[in-house]
Amino acid sequence: MPTVYPKGSPTELLGLLVLLEGHKGSEDVALLADDLDLEIDEIFPSLEFAEVLQLVKVTDGRATFTELGRKLVAASIRERKTILREQLRKTALFRTILRALENSPNHRLSDEELGHIVSFTTARADEAEQNIVNWGRYADLFRYDADEHVLVAVRRPSPPRSGGRTPPPSAPAAVAPSAMVAERKSTGADPPASLLPPRARA
Repeated sequence: MPTVYPKGSPTELLGLLVLLEGHKGSEDVALLADDLDLEIDEIFPSLEFAEVLQLVKVTDGRATFTELGRKLVAASIRERKTILREQLRKTALFRTILRALENSPNHRLSDEELGHIVSFTTARADEAEQNIVNWGRYADLFRYDADEHVLVAVRRPSPPRSGGRTPPPSAPAAVAPSAMVAERKSTGADPPASLLPPRARA
């Protein structure tokens, strides 16, 4: 099965979730598209990825918040990024990018190396790579050096060990490389049947 990749931007996905909240957390996909003044197939990329991230569930053409989706829209910007970062890390694509960054010299990946990872998806490389960069930067999973054309792992302080003593202020905190992630636009493929409202399946 092809690796799942993001097909819409963070802004598009969050906008869709805020709209769904305005519909009390559950609405027909076609009506959501009408509210956004879009064709129904134009909201599928964001809706599909929201389902991948376990933020919504789509059944018989109706999108409904999961508990995590409700938590995300009620959260602060910082909390939203934390939730998305953890959900992105659960997907095969982002786990692969994270692992590659951790294992690479200097914790960097070139555009070519990222393209090799994307080749295992059904995405067009040029579109997918831009989406990956956008998602990764939004969720603070990595930086992108536009001059050198490389992904750069974000290094975060390691959490203190249970029962351990807190190091003195002058001691440098231990850091562990994290890394990764994602963004891209739809390839024009037919949307999954589960996303279509009943009348659109006939």
